[in-house]
Amino acid sequence: MSNPKDTSGEQRVLALGAAGVAAGIGLGILAGRRAAARHLDLHGKTVLITGGSRGLGLALAREFGGAGARVALCARDATELAAARDQLRTDFGIDAYTTTCDIADEAQVRRMVEEVTAHFGQIDVLVNNAGIITAGPFAAQNLDDFKQVMAINFWGPVYVTTAVLPQMRERKAGHVVNIASIGGKVSVPHLLPYSSAKFALTGYSEGINAELAPEGIFVTTVAPGLMRTGSYRNVTVKGQHQVEYALFSVLDSLPIISVDVQRAAQQIVTATQRGQSELIVGITAQLAAKAVDLFPNVTAAVLQATARVLPDAGGPAGQQPKLGYENESAITRSPLTASNQQAADEYNEHLHHTIP
Repeated sequence: MSNPKDTSGEQRVLALGAAGVAAGIGLGILAGRRAAARHLDLHGKTVLITGGSRGLGLALAREFGGAGARVALCARDATELAAARDQLRTDFGIDAYTTTCDIADEAQVRRMVEEVTAHFGQIDVLVNNAGIITAGPFAAQNLDDFKQVMAINFWGPVYVTTAVLPQMRERKAGHVVNIASIGGKVSVPHLLPYSSAKFALTGYSEGINAELAPEGIFVTTVAPGLMRTGSYRNVTVKGQHQVEYALFSVLDSLPIISVDVQRAAQQIVTATQRGQSELIVGITAQLAAKAVDLFPNVTAAVLQATARVLPDAGGPAGQQPKLGYENESAITRSPLTASNQQAADEYNEHLHHTIP
């Protein structure tokens, strides 16, 4: 008499299969719910943009305002803010609230956040955009250069985020957008203070993204490459000033290497609405990020070779900082920078600033 067929193995396979399907469906439903939870309707929301008076900050104000958000801008210069407010109102029908603030000063930051909150009732989205760039060889930099850039590019976002977070935590809702840089993933020669601060901001941003998500607060880390904002005119230059400025302004203007600022702003607003954790802006920046991840030693060799052909510190005179527009030449006024010259007109970068 034959034994009945043993079906226990088949049953286990079927049970595992059914469990896998159920798990897949459950994960799909959970992912869908999370995506829905992350989607942000900007209409009527309050967006605070630091460094909002010019460049990328002004472009972001246009895009957020165009999406129906109420916009608050802060910057150090009242004249710039007035020009930005007038442009937004006259050209785009956006009634922005503006207030002066040096984000490197924690007391000023607390006052500014209280002021904006009192005006609008709450802050739904914080965009940490304000920043400065110091270009020049490491040999021309000193400790004060690092401290100054860190104060604005790293501690500034930390101060503003710290001041805004209590109200977001109370509501269990909010978005923080940190404008870092591809320089926070790849440390490029002649931008060492800037890259150091952006690496710090990237680490901070990714860390709070993980820790704040359970509280309903989403954080987007943005890593743009070069953008045609017109801000090249206000970069702080050390070393061989005119050569450094010419190199920076041309690279910052080339269409393939750099990104149109309006397009970048549109991508950042979309990433905010979707609650993306990271956005790398521009094909050049995306390729650079991939290269350093996949081929770190090759990338290091390329960066070393690049450093060898860049200009030296230029002696004692190179230790003195100058702003870009103080070093104009035939090259920086040539068709090579035409697109960025136009951006400077459009995004409020032709006002003469001073070194922080």
